[in-house]
Amino acid sequence: MKARVVVTLKSGVLDPQGKAIEGALKSLGVTGVASVRQGKVFDIEIEGGDAVKAEQTIREAAERLLANTVIENFKVEVAAAAPAPAAAAATS
Repeated sequence: MKARVVVTLKSGVLDPQGKAIEGALKSLGVTGVASVRQGKVFDIEIEGGDAVKAEQTIREAAERLLANTVIENFKVEVAAAAPAPAAAAATS
């Protein structure tokens, strides 16, 4: 099972790295960029098949380690692993 945690700064929190990226994009000639906010993405593989338990575990990990909840928001997405392809049936 796979999980993704997306961490972003809360609105109102200054984002100097986002401002630096915004300036760099403009200096590279990228037009139409109004603003940039940077964040983090964590892709995590989880053993087992219980999506509810996996989401609870990852949410706890995000609250305790992956995000600074004073200044950051996070979103957890859990997706079941794709089933293994069935063996090809023998044809006669």
